[in-house]
Amino acid sequence: MNTSIYDISFLNLLWVMIPVAIVIVIYMRWTQDKTTLFYALFRMLIQLILIGYVLTYIFDANSPYFVIIILCVMLIAASVIALRPVQKRQNSLYLHAFIAIFFGGVFTLLMVVFGVLDLHPWYEPRFLIPIAGMIFANSMNAVSISAERFESELERGNNYSDARATSYKAALIPIINALFAVGLVSLPGMMTGQILSGVDPLIAVRYQIMVMLMILGSAGISVAIYLIFLKKNYV
Repeated sequence: MNTSIYDISFLNLLWVMIPVAIVIVIYMRWTQDKTTLFYALFRMLIQLILIGYVLTYIFDANSPYFVIIILCVMLIAASVIALRPVQKRQNSLYLHAFIAIFFGGVFTLLMVVFGVLDLHPWYEPRFLIPIAGMIFANSMNAVSISAERFESELERGNNYSDARATSYKAALIPIINALFAVGLVSLPGMMTGQILSGVDPLIAVRYQIMVMLMILGSAGISVAIYLIFLKKNYV
């Protein structure tokens, strides 16, 4: 059995652009938005290529200071991106999003680093940065969904309590769906990557359980904190 990761060339990556091209055409025709998807794809490509070089340097340096800087940048970016769907963007909302993702994400990250994995050293970048990325990204998405839904519910005339309940439930729908589907419909990224690299599937399963739990915990806490911050404005 070949247990090595396949080397993907940039030319071969063009094959997966075929379904993406179909999505672009549908998106442009149905939404009349001709820029957002192209901009998002462009940013994704540039950001991933740049982070590849940055991570190579950080892994070689193996410095806790570089790791902390990267985590801070990730948190700031997540808090800004989280409010992208919101129409009424106030400076206080960005602060609320940052604090929410910080506490929900960092708390969960500490449980994983010092409890589950017991990393030595704790700042081992090959583990810490990818795990933090998964936690912060899912917290960001959950806060983003809840922020947009909360705003919509208020515009419909719902009170704070009803808007909070609806937006909290909506924010967790993707994660709860993933909990139902994992192992039946999908083999998520962490598990798939480990299996492709030759790790025993039973070990990969434990890592995936860790990932699913940390995603649910961090996202749920982050959204709750964000919605609690909004209470003083609408009660």
